[in-house]
Amino acid sequence: MTATTPKPVSSIPEFCQGIQYFGETFPRLETYGQTPAIAEGKTAISDPRDPAGVYQTLLYADALRYLILQVTGSKASGHPGGFASQAEAYAALVMLGYKNIITEVGHHAPGFYSAVFLDRSLEDMEIYTVQQLRDRFREMHGLLGHLSGYIPGLLNPAGPLGQGQHFAMSAALLHRDKLFPFTLGDGGMGEPYPMSSMAHFNTAYPDVTNFLPVLVWNGYSQEHHSMVSTKTNEEMIAYWKGNGFAEVILVDAKDFDDQNQPGDYVDSTAFSLDRRMAFTQAVLEAADKAAKSALGGTLTVFIIKQLKGAGVHARGAKSHNLYAGDTLDNPNIIKTLQERALPIQAWELVRKNLERAGGGPASKTVVTEFEYAIADLGTLPLEEYTVGGDPKVATTAMGELVAHVGQKDPHFVVTNADGNAASGINNINQALKIIHPTPDDLYFQGPHGQVYEPLSEDACAGLAAGLALMGARTLWCSYESFAINGLPIWQTVTQAMAELRRPTPSTITLFTAGALEQGRNGWTHQRPEIEAYFAAMMRNGNVFPVFPPDANSIQVCYEWALTTKNKGITITASKSPLPIRTTFEQTRQGLRDGAVILEEVSGDKTVVFAVLGDMTLIPVFEAAAYLETEGIGTRIVSVINPRRLYRPSDVAWNTCSEADGDFMSDEAFDKLFGGDALIGVTGGASLMLEPIMLRSSVKRDTFAWKRGETASSAGQVMAFNGLTAEALTKRAIELVH
Repeated sequence: MTATTPKPVSSIPEFCQGIQYFGETFPRLETYGQTPAIAEGKTAISDPRDPAGVYQTLLYADALRYLILQVTGSKASGHPGGFASQAEAYAALVMLGYKNIITEVGHHAPGFYSAVFLDRSLEDMEIYTVQQLRDRFREMHGLLGHLSGYIPGLLNPAGPLGQGQHFAMSAALLHRDKLFPFTLGDGGMGEPYPMSSMAHFNTAYPDVTNFLPVLVWNGYSQEHHSMVSTKTNEEMIAYWKGNGFAEVILVDAKDFDDQNQPGDYVDSTAFSLDRRMAFTQAVLEAADKAAKSALGGTLTVFIIKQLKGAGVHARGAKSHNLYAGDTLDNPNIIKTLQERALPIQAWELVRKNLERAGGGPASKTVVTEFEYAIADLGTLPLEEYTVGGDPKVATTAMGELVAHVGQKDPHFVVTNADGNAASGINNINQALKIIHPTPDDLYFQGPHGQVYEPLSEDACAGLAAGLALMGARTLWCSYESFAINGLPIWQTVTQAMAELRRPTPSTITLFTAGALEQGRNGWTHQRPEIEAYFAAMMRNGNVFPVFPPDANSIQVCYEWALTTKNKGITITASKSPLPIRTTFEQTRQGLRDGAVILEEVSGDKTVVFAVLGDMTLIPVFEAAAYLETEGIGTRIVSVINPRRLYRPSDVAWNTCSEADGDFMSDEAFDKLFGGDALIGVTGGASLMLEPIMLRSSVKRDTFAWKRGETASSAGQVMAFNGLTAEALTKRAIELVH
C-alpha cells in the first residue's frame, strides 16, 4: 500500500482528524471491506472462519497499531511494543463480541485507549477525534500512562504486574454468564503470584472458569529477553497444564511465516497478506474456542506467540517504550506510520464494527459501568458491653457482625491467609464456613463457604479488593505483620476507587495481632511499619485507618465502614481480652471527630496523651494515675479516626469520588489536645500521629514503635520500645516542668 501526506480536514471523517497518514488503498478492500463484518443489530461476527470477518479483524489490529504509535509518538512517551505483539488477539476477542477485557499490564494502556476510542467510549471524556486522543494522552485529567479507574469502558486499573487475574476472577465470580479475558505479559508471568492465585481460586471455585488468561508470549520483557523466552511450545503448554489449566490453546506466528524471519519469535505484519489472513484466522478460531471453553466450565488459557513490537517502530525489548527522540518527526516513526496507514474506508469500517461489537461502546456495556446490586443488611446485631466490665476480645465481637453480613449477603466474601481461628475470629468460620472441596465440620469447611483462605496475602487482598472494586462487599483479614505482602493490590484498588465514576463498597480490612501481641513469635511477627504506609495514604483522601480501643468500639467502626463508598478502611485491633473503655456513642463521636476523651483528671498542669490503639492504653492509664499523685492533670484521648485530625488542606479529599471532607475544627482540636504538654502514643509507626503533631503548638513528644524483638510477653515488647508507664511519666514531668 502507499501512504499520502495529510488530507484536508474537510475530506475525512471527524473521528479521523489527527491521523497524519492515510493509505491510498489496502489489498482486497474491495473484496472483503464493502460491508461491516458485524452486521447491523448483531454484536459479533457470525463465523471466525468467514474471510470478511478475518480480513476486518486484521484491519482492526493494524488500526490499533497505527493509533498506538501515533498517540505515543505525539508525546515521545509511552509503551507501544507489548500491546502491538498481541493486537490480533485483542481484536479477535472484540470482533467475537467480548469487551469485558482486563489487563495486568499497565504498559498496554495506549492499546486499550485506542480500542475504547475506536468504539466511541472516550466520547464520555469529550474525546471525539484522534487529535484529541493525542492531546489528552499522558495529561492530567486525561489518559494516564497506566490504566486508572477514571477511563470510560476500561474495567480495571493496571500498573503493578501480577494483579490482573484478581480483577478477572472477581468479575467472573460476580457475573457467571460473561467472559473476562485478561492480558498477561510473559514478563509479568514471572511475578510470584499469578499462577498460584489462579490455582487456589480454581480449587475454591471450580465451576467459575469464565475468566480467560491471554498470555502475550513475545519473548521480551522491558529491557531484555523474558525469562520464559527459552521455553519450547511444548514446555509452555506443559507448564500451564501442570498448574491446572485443562485447555491450553496456543497460536504461534512462526507457523505462518513466509519471510524466513530468524528466531522463535516473528512479526506477522511482515507476512504476505495471504499468510497474515491465515494467522489472523487462526487467532480468531483459537479465541473463539478458548472463550467457549472458559464459558463452558473448563479452566482455559489462550496463548499468542508473536514478536514484541510486531508492526511498530522497533522489535524486541527496544519496542517497549519511546524515548525523547522518538517523536512524530523521527524518520523511523514516520516510516512505520506510513507502513501501517489505512485508507479512510478501512477506518470507517473498523469504527462501525466496534460500535456494534459487544452491543455497543464498552462505556455503555461492560460490567464496571453499572453499580452492582448488593443485599440489604438490615440491622446489625451490635452488643454493647458495660464500660469497666469484663475484658472482651475486640476481634471476636466484630466477628459476630461479619457473620451477620455474610448470612444476609450471599456475595460477601471474607479472605484470610489461613488464620481466622488464630485471630480470635473463628466465629466467622463457624458461621460462614471456609471454602474447601473437602467437607470437614471440625474445621468448619466445605465447598460452598464464604471464607477464602489461601496461604497468600496477595491472593487474599487481591480477591477482596477486586470484588470490592467490582461492586461487592468483602473483608480482608490479616495479621498486621503479614499484611504488607497483600498491600500492593489493595493500594492499587484504593487509588482506582478515588477515581471511579460510580459508587462501590469500600474495601475493608481487619488487621489483628498487632506487633505488641507478637512478643513470643520473634521479629518476623512484629512489623507495624505498614501503619506508616497507611498513614501516608491518608493524604490521598479516601483512605481511613481506624483504631478502635475496645470491643464496643470495633463494632461501631465496622458498622460505619459498611456504610461508606469508594474508600479504603483498615481496622486494627487486638485479639486479646482487653478492658471496655468506650460506649457506642463515644466511638460514633470518635469516628465523626477523629478522637474522643476517655479520662480527664485536673491538676496544676495538664498533660494530654493522644493514644492510638487498645493495648497501648494500658501503660498510659498507669502513667496518668501516677501523675495524679504528683498533682499533674491528664487527659487521655483515644485517637480512633486520625484522618479526621488533618487540616482540610493537608488531604486531597476534594479530588476523590464520593468525597469526604469532614475534618476536626481548630476549636474542637484545641479542646481535645490543648494543654501544657502533649504526648502521642502508638504501638505502631509514629507517622500515624502526624496530623496531631502538625496542629499542636504545645510542648510535645512521641512514643512509638522502634523495632521488634523476641520477648516473652507484650509488656516486654512495649518495654523494649520504651512504651512503659515509667517512661511516659518521666517524659510528661519533663515537658511540664
